[in-house]
Amino acid sequence: MSGLLSLRAVFVFLLAITGFWLHPFGLGRWYGAMVGAAVGAALVLFETQVRRVSLKRLIGATAGSIVGILAAYLMSLVLGHAGAGSASVVPFVEIALLATTTYLGLVVGASKGESLNLSALGGLFGSEGASAASLKLLDTSVIIDGRIADIVESGFLDGTLAIPQFVLRELQMVADSSDSMKRNRGRRGLDVLQRIQKLPGLKVEILEDDFPAVREVDLKLIELAKLRECKIVTNDFNLNKVAQLRGVEVLNINELANALKPVVLPGETMRVFILKEGKEYSQGVAYLDDGTMVVVDNARKMISRTIDITVTSVLQTTAGKMIFGRFDERLHAVYDKQQQADRAERAVREGPAGAQAG
Repeated sequence: MSGLLSLRAVFVFLLAITGFWLHPFGLGRWYGAMVGAAVGAALVLFETQVRRVSLKRLIGATAGSIVGILAAYLMSLVLGHAGAGSASVVPFVEIALLATTTYLGLVVGASKGESLNLSALGGLFGSEGASAASLKLLDTSVIIDGRIADIVESGFLDGTLAIPQFVLRELQMVADSSDSMKRNRGRRGLDVLQRIQKLPGLKVEILEDDFPAVREVDLKLIELAKLRECKIVTNDFNLNKVAQLRGVEVLNINELANALKPVVLPGETMRVFILKEGKEYSQGVAYLDDGTMVVVDNARKMISRTIDITVTSVLQTTAGKMIFGRFDERLHAVYDKQQQADRAERAVREGPAGAQAG
């Protein structure tokens, strides 16, 4: 980013020096330098605006401008052959036609450029369209969460992962926070980024695009996704909803985690470890490996033990899935007997030495 700013400054300075030495339009040297610097600044401003325009709009605007210029040229030929008006009127009409048709072609072409199918054109445009579609923006929350590194490492996300510069700034602010909890979360996010960058076969980009007029990082991320025509990877519920309202595709890893949770049906038997007591009398609470809560009736006395339960119902909520079950003493007794039988069989196989060790 600093290199680009330096290049722009050198460009404006060279135009100012050129205006100073050539002093166009009969102006003085210093006035010529100011005109050169103003022209350079206007060109730099135009360049910054063009950088934010999508490739489809740029192609449409260019094609519309060319059509407008050709239309103005043909109308000028007609006016010249007709010889209508005075010698001062015809040039003015020609210039007005050129400006009008070029402007209309530019605006209409840019607005209609979004309907272009660049992938159908093949070649350079096709490859650029494909790369834009495979670009995925990471937000601050999904980086701090950390699961994105495991998902990427498993190969479920392809294409290019992009981290905007404003997301890195927010992550650094969290890592430098005076709050120890926030500071640890920010440093964890930086460690996750380092892990992602070291993964082989994965392309990670740092995007310099920014939107100074937009203050919130989430809104900046949505504007960038619209500009780049790519997807946002997040686990932020609010960002997910706002992005969908703005027409931006979102990959929510919480939804992915919910989709990968094991499917259990009422009447099935499952083995769980009772971790703590439940809210209701005689209830025990267990958790599956993916964090799903299992509420078990008649399991209060089985805390810190692994038991078999029968699933009675499954409740799907916006926060996730809950499983309700009932502890069956007969199943648990069979499980204990099976454990004893396994220990006895192992002792017989190991012989006296194994029995003494047991």
